[in-house]
Amino acid sequence: MEQEFHRIRRLPPYVFAEVNAMKARARAAGEDIIDFGMGNPDRPTPQHIVDKLVETVQDPKTHRYSNSRGIPGLRKALANYYARRFNVSVDPETETIVTIGSKEGLANLAQAITSPGDIVLVPNPSYPIHPYGFIIAGAAIRHIPLGPDINEFLKGLERALRHSVPPPTALVLNFPSNPTTQVVDLDFYGEVVDFCRRHQIYILSDLAYAEIYFESGPPPSILQVPGAKDIAVEFTSLSKTYNMPGWRIGFATGNPKLIGALARIKSYVDYGAFTPIQVAAVAALNGPQDCVEEIRQIYRERRDILVHGLQAAGWNVPSPPATMFVWAPLPAPFAHLGSLAFSKLLLQEAKVAVSPGLGFGEYGEGHVRLAVVENAHRTRQAVRNIKAFIGSADKLLEQLEGRAAAS
Repeated sequence: MEQEFHRIRRLPPYVFAEVNAMKARARAAGEDIIDFGMGNPDRPTPQHIVDKLVETVQDPKTHRYSNSRGIPGLRKALANYYARRFNVSVDPETETIVTIGSKEGLANLAQAITSPGDIVLVPNPSYPIHPYGFIIAGAAIRHIPLGPDINEFLKGLERALRHSVPPPTALVLNFPSNPTTQVVDLDFYGEVVDFCRRHQIYILSDLAYAEIYFESGPPPSILQVPGAKDIAVEFTSLSKTYNMPGWRIGFATGNPKLIGALARIKSYVDYGAFTPIQVAAVAALNGPQDCVEEIRQIYRERRDILVHGLQAAGWNVPSPPATMFVWAPLPAPFAHLGSLAFSKLLLQEAKVAVSPGLGFGEYGEGHVRLAVVENAHRTRQAVRNIKAFIGSADKLLEQLEGRAAAS
């Protein structure tokens, strides 16, 4: 029986799939692809965290079902992190919950608070789970363009409210931003909290890159704004901070009603992360933090090699203030191709994989995202490849036009 299921119909074709398929074919053919496509940390998890996992897994008692809310020690460790990093008091019993990565938490909270037809406000471009978690839950998405001028985003919120029927249920934020790398200050968060409290709109803030920052200084938490807990919940993760992406440990913290809703959904769908992973996460949060600074310095070095190298090659790429990404407008000679065609051509000719901006929403078109997840040597090699690619622009474009005419 041929039938396309309702929720699947609401998900468009995955824009990244074409580039990923090309990358897989190239590697299968023995080609060396320098991969800036996925934000997948390449460095090992700090040893003291791994040691705690190994120690804990030796105890058979930890092999049983865990706690879907997260073990108490880990919730306390997260509360302590908020206290020392943001000077925010968190009740570990009612105001935080452990998630199996922040992506799972966002998707399950969307299921918990969304009714079919609800309107949710989401920046565009954005990380795909931010709109599609709510689309899967049945919501209608109103996109707020996210450009270089953050004040335009605030004006976009006002416009969206005026033209939304019914009124919006929730707003998703993500700063430092994936993919645009933008950062905001507490004044921005204060305006957003004031706006959303007045209009009874929940806020879901994704702070996954809280510790991956450079010259801009430590990014703030929206929970630092007085009254934010009345309407806001914030998602954090250990994936980037401690090189723990495959461990799948994250948190939701903030408004007790939202935390309670997420806890209720999770009580039906999972038993929480494997207990030894949670114990190791406690060691990450409570243990020595010099590893975080080391990780930050590695990303800064790679960022500088990539950005300065591309600029010298003739690609005018801005330097990101935070995150592990570079958000790059397409080089002028290739701008007319669009981000997907450019990404495919770059992979084919320069052996460098990037993410097309269109995959992050319509306002991401005209850009590509590069993740600084290759070491310094391979990053320099990528720069050399891209320099040759840009230098051959006229020839490559002529060949493309010839193939298009022939077809």
